Amino acid sequence: MVAPIAFNVPSQASRWKRTRRWAWLMVRRQPLGTVGAVLVTMFVVLALFPGVFAPYRPDRIGTGLRLEGPSWAHPMGTDSIGRDVLSRIIYGARISVLIGFGAVGVGSAIGTVIGLTTGFFGGWFDAIFQRFIDAMMTVPGLVLALVIVSIWGQGVSQLVLTIAVLMVPGTARVVRASVLSEKTNQYIEAARVIGCSNQRLMFRHLLPNVMASIIVIMSVMVGVAILVEAALSFLGLGVRPPTASWGQMLSIDGRTYMLQQPWLAIWPGAAISIIVLSLNLLGDSMRDITDPKLRMR
Repeated sequence: MVAPIAFNVPSQASRWKRTRRWAWLMVRRQPLGTVGAVLVTMFVVLALFPGVFAPYRPDRIGTGLRLEGPSWAHPMGTDSIGRDVLSRIIYGARISVLIGFGAVGVGSAIGTVIGLTTGFFGGWFDAIFQRFIDAMMTVPGLVLALVIVSIWGQGVSQLVLTIAVLMVPGTARVVRASVLSEKTNQYIEAARVIGCSNQRLMFRHLLPNVMASIIVIMSVMVGVAILVEAALSFLGLGVRPPTASWGQMLSIDGRTYMLQQPWLAIWPGAAISIIVLSLNLLGDSMRDITDPKLRMR
């Protein structure tokens, strides 16, 4: 009688132990990236559940005295109409995270398709698209955003689409360069020999191998998208009041009362700086993790 074959299925405890070991290894190798990941996670949690952490509604007028300094009741003070600054900072994270991740998601998807197809097919198809991208990159990003917003109007969805347009050229360039490097490898030639279609070559073979570059550039571009949103809100072309936005807070009260009540400019400016720095730290660490040459150092 043949004995049954025993399969060693890892238990939940062993999986959790491996996960903890991997997490600790990443903390030791990428301490700055870990700090960035923790801070980004914190902002995402604030954006998803602002009502849990904010002591007041962001548009509630008269929660304290006008231009009240930091206190126990209002740790970051109040603005010119008595709204709690801490609550507006927390709710402003929702706008920044939504627009930042939404715009990068849309722009990266479009840029990935353009870079993947142009890099794969090449020839006149590649030349036409690359000249169009060159023309887009000659225009300063903020100027192009101002033109698009003036045409499409203000609002969260309009801002997402506007900033997504700015994300397309950079993503397309990075993906195209990665595809040009990957498609000369032997596994692509082997796939052609066995009769793989162009669609299968692009999406089943090339795309997974350039995904690391896409993830890295997306992590960096989220910070750029948040800065663009803050700049547009500072210029009065972002989300409409009374919706809380960090750039809007800098523009309305921060700029007006900067010398008398500096906290009105310090807190939203610090929030923008911290999340952008965190995303850059996370992006640098992801580049180090995904690049074999840097991993070997």
